[in-house]
Amino acid sequence: MILLLAVAAGLTAGLLRSWAVRQPYQTRDLNLVWLVFAAVLPQMVAFHLPHTAALIPDQVASWILVLSQLGLLIFSAVNLKRPGFWLLLSGITLNLIVITANGGWMPISTETVQVLHPEHPLSAWNLGGRPGHSKNILLFQDQIRFYLLADRFPFPDWFPWPRAFSIGDALLAAGAFILLWKPDGKSLIEIINTTEISREN
Repeated sequence: MILLLAVAAGLTAGLLRSWAVRQPYQTRDLNLVWLVFAAVLPQMVAFHLPHTAALIPDQVASWILVLSQLGLLIFSAVNLKRPGFWLLLSGITLNLIVITANGGWMPISTETVQVLHPEHPLSAWNLGGRPGHSKNILLFQDQIRFYLLADRFPFPDWFPWPRAFSIGDALLAAGAFILLWKPDGKSLIEIINTTEISREN
C-alpha cells in the first residue's frame, strides 16, 4: 500500500515538475523492465485477486513471493545508476532478508495486528498462519526473526485501511518517488538552465 501511494505521489509530482518547467515528462531507458512485470503479475494472482489467491497453496504462494522479490532485486541492481534505485535495492534486500528468514512470508506480530484491528480479540486470528490471502504470517514478536524488518509500522488512524509497513517498504516507497519525481535524472536547476540556454539560442 505504501508503495502504491509513493508511485501515485511521485508520478503526480513528476508531471507537475515537467509542467512547471514546460518540458515533456521523459524517462530514462531502464534495463530488464520485463522483470518488473514478471515479478508483479504473479503477486497479483497469488495475493491480490481473491478468486485466484484462494486456489494457490500456501507453499506455492510463498515461493512466488520470494522469487518475485529476487526478480525485483535483479532489476534494481542492473539499473543502480538511475535515480532512486539505491533506495529501491536497499528496500527489496531488507524485505527479502526478513521474508526468507521467516519461511517465505513477511511476518507481522500479534501486537501490530491488535493495533490495526482492536475490535478483534487475539483468539480470532490464526496464529502461525496467514491473515486471509495476504503476504503476511502472524507470529508472536519473540518468534519473528529480524523483527525490526517486519511489517511493524501501522498507518495512522485516519488512514482508511488498516495496514502496516516495514522499513524495507519505506525505502522502496522513497526510491519509487524519487524515480518518478525526476525520471530523467536531472535536477530542477539543470532543467531550468538547459531551458534558458535553448531559449537564448
